Amino acid sequence: MAHRTPQDLVLDYIAAYNGFDLDGMAALLSSDIRFENHSDGALTARAEGLAAFRQLAEQSKALFSQREQRVTGWTIGEDAIAVDIDYTGTLARDIPGGPAAGNVLALKGRSEFGFAEGKITRITDRS
Repeated sequence: MAHRTPQDLVLDYIAAYNGFDLDGMAALLSSDIRFENHSDGALTARAEGLAAFRQLAEQSKALFSQREQRVTGWTIGEDAIAVDIDYTGTLARDIPGGPAAGNVLALKGRSEFGFAEGKITRITDRS
């Protein structure tokens, strides 16, 4: 397999995410992946390790009938990348105390990725 840059890994991860391709997402991640989601400054989800990440990804997948992350900007560091994201998702089911199935969520956020040995080792989503 040809060498893939960190930018390639991010783009491939986002494409797999948009396509609900959990195997494709997992193939890009290290076995000790650390994932965090922060919303309005509060930690709302966390997973450590590939098995925990997959479980969280399965739960998220079931919430949406459609979803898309679109990159609007890049910040590239020596061992990390941050991307600005426009996110839309159509709910597949009602959220208790929240929006009903069929509602479209639209958010702006930022995803930060860390890398080692050709894999994504850290993802932190902020919205």
